Amino acid sequence: MARRRKRTEHDNHDRWLISYADFVTLLFALFVVMYAVSSVNEEKYKTFSNSLSVAFTKQPVTVSTEQDQVLKALVDRRTARLGEQQRKIQERMKNLASGLSQVMASLINQHTVSINQTKRGVVIDISASTLFRTGEAVLQPGALDVLRQVAAVLSGEELYVEVEGHSDDIPIATAQFPSNWELSSARASSVARMLIDNGVPAKRLAVVGLASNQPLVPNDSPENRARNRRVIITIMPPNMDRGAAIEG
Repeated sequence: MARRRKRTEHDNHDRWLISYADFVTLLFALFVVMYAVSSVNEEKYKTFSNSLSVAFTKQPVTVSTEQDQVLKALVDRRTARLGEQQRKIQERMKNLASGLSQVMASLINQHTVSINQTKRGVVIDISASTLFRTGEAVLQPGALDVLRQVAAVLSGEELYVEVEGHSDDIPIATAQFPSNWELSSARASSVARMLIDNGVPAKRLAVVGLASNQPLVPNDSPENRARNRRVIITIMPPNMDRGAAIEG
């Protein structure tokens, strides 16, 4: 009885080895088949490897020459496109400044108006004495015709326009204008209202009253104070919103 039980245990052990050998053989055959049907795409492998490197190490990797050429071509095309857009914008603003200079030529010759093209846009600086009587915010009749011509030019341009009112440092205290804040704001509003009445959409306009806080020159003489009393009309380029222009 003892011998028979021992032989049975030995037989079970041999059967396990056979099953294990069969499993190894099948696994080997599977790997052979997978290797035979597979084809390695070197470029895809490099891309996959680079992606893993960036994801896990946060370190830049060196792309292949072909990828580098493609990226460089894309960057060059984008740079050229942006450069062309900027050139067209500059040309557009230059033409706008030229048109405004023509309609305001008489005031420019009298040195009461200046027109300049800056980073903020086309800036029209108008002496307050050309537009208003002292301490008032009602436009003088002589200024209306010129402003109508300015409005005619601006109404054909879909550009934002900002109107700023500036004063000198001499305080004003009247029933209508308790301070230079109210006076400068009212003057800017009068000019903006004239532009709106002559075709410039109100949604494209902004009005700012700055009192005496941004003088061109020191307020130390009657001549300098006259220069600081002014209204500035800024026509902004199409790639600049109002917030960016005010910050600039």
